[in-house]
Amino acid sequence: MTERKGLILLVEDDEDMLLGVQHNLEYEGYEVMSATGGREALQKVERLTPDLVLLDVMLPQLNGFEVLRELQATHPRLPVILLTSKSLEADRLQGFRLGADDYVTKPFSVQELLARVQAVLRRAQPASESAPALVIGDLTIDLARREVRRAGTPLDLALKEYEMLRLFLRHPGEIVTRDRLLHEVWGYDAEQVPATRTVDNHVAKLRQKIGAERIETVQKVGYRFVV
Repeated sequence: MTERKGLILLVEDDEDMLLGVQHNLEYEGYEVMSATGGREALQKVERLTPDLVLLDVMLPQLNGFEVLRELQATHPRLPVILLTSKSLEADRLQGFRLGADDYVTKPFSVQELLARVQAVLRRAQPASESAPALVIGDLTIDLARREVRRAGTPLDLALKEYEMLRLFLRHPGEIVTRDRLLHEVWGYDAEQVPATRTVDNHVAKLRQKIGAERIETVQKVGYRFVV
C-alpha cells in the first residue's frame, strides 16, 4: 500500500465489479468509497467531497448520464470517469457532451483504468504555487488556485472548460486545432482522435461564460483566442 493519493467515489451496482475495482484502487494508494445507485451517489458526493467519481452508466434509480448531468449542475469541477459496457460511439459522445472527463468501456484492464484515473486527477490538480496568474483583457486565470475571473467576478468553469481556457491563454492569438484540444485536454493519442463535436460543444459553453467574442472559430481547423 502506498501513501493516500486521493478520495475516489466508485459508483457501481455489480458487486463483483465494485469489489474488484475498489481493491485495485486501494492497493494503488487511493481511498475509495462506494455507492450502488444514482441517488446514493449524489448524496455521497455532497457528504464526502471526493477528488474523482468513477461512474457506471447502467444504474438503478438514476442512470449514470442522469447523475452526471446533476453533478455538472452542482459540482462542475468534479472530475468524472464513466464506466460502462456500452461501446457505441453515440453513448460515448453523450457522456462527453454531458461533461465526462473520460470514458472506459467494459471489459477493461486494471492498468488502463489506473492510468486513466491518474491522468484525470493530474489534470484536475492546481498548478504549483509559484505559477503566475495569466491576465488578458478582463480575464484573469490564477494557475495556483485554479480560479478564473472575468472583470473581477469569479467564473464557475467545469474542468474541461478550465483546461481549454488555460490552453487558449497560453497561446493567445494562435490557432489551436481541434486535434490539439482533444490531445491536450481530453488525453487522446494522435491515432485515437475521433470524429466528434465534443470540442465544439465545450467551446460553446465556454463562450457563454467568458464572452463569445473571445474565441474565434477557424473553419475546418480549430479556434483562436482573441486578444
